[in-house]
Amino acid sequence: MNKIFSLTEAVQNLIQDGDLIYAAGFTHLIPFAAGHEIIRQGRKNLTLARATPDLIYDQMVAAGCAKKVVFSYMGNPGVGSLRIVRAELEAGRLEWEEYSHFGMISRLQAGAAGLPFMPMNPTAAVDLELANPNYRTVQDPYSGGGVVVVPALKPDAAIVHVQRCDAQGNAQIWGIIGEQKEAAFAAERVILTTEEVVPEEIIRADPNRTLIPGFIVDAVCVVPHCSHPSYTQGYYDRDNAFYLEWDKISQDRQAVNAWLDEWVYGVSDRDEYWEKLGSEVHDRLQVDPRLSTPINYGSY
Repeated sequence: MNKIFSLTEAVQNLIQDGDLIYAAGFTHLIPFAAGHEIIRQGRKNLTLARATPDLIYDQMVAAGCAKKVVFSYMGNPGVGSLRIVRAELEAGRLEWEEYSHFGMISRLQAGAAGLPFMPMNPTAAVDLELANPNYRTVQDPYSGGGVVVVPALKPDAAIVHVQRCDAQGNAQIWGIIGEQKEAAFAAERVILTTEEVVPEEIIRADPNRTLIPGFIVDAVCVVPHCSHPSYTQGYYDRDNAFYLEWDKISQDRQAVNAWLDEWVYGVSDRDEYWEKLGSEVHDRLQVDPRLSTPINYGSY
């Protein structure tokens, strides 16, 4: 069955007001295009979960999409605070839950495995244990000692960006690997955005690189440059200049609204967004090939 849809169709069909959304990707492969499409479609009252919210959730909170954020680190990476999210939290207009990275991944692992909770001793986050009531201690049935646990995280929808997949959604990732697999298996619905769709035989030729199997994917959306201003390893670089620029933009709500009007509401899709960025940005973010060494899987 062909699962290819436009990103507009996938968001229309698979993301509803009030959903708990997990946008995966660690450092790279952050699905900014999907976040922008959710903004364009006016989704509201979302719970936005993500290990590192990055600018994608600052923008979605600024657009009024969120009622709550669930995270394990929050900031404009290498720059400073997520100014919009922080302001909303401090004003009491945005609910929140904070975990360590270990805690967040443990929650996803429990959700992916169909378990109600996950043990995680030691937590390395004693202050969070005291501040967050979702960190709890249960008795170890073997030793009788205490074990810290966190509840399963089961998103209504996970959005995962990948370098390539086939039309069924069998997806491959390389470079830094984050929580994509866990988020996808824990979620009720999975939207897969991809730089390109390739023939099935290409995916089958390198099976160990396939992180997400097609049978858990609901929609495959071909979205080149989906991750900008983040990056996609092997396709385009991180736009560090934009992360610095956003720090200035986000100091002024009028400037934020003007940016959203121009770069989200003012374009119809990611292709138009990318063209609007212009050739200087395209050239600056180009990456040179660095091919891996072929391996021999053998045959019989």
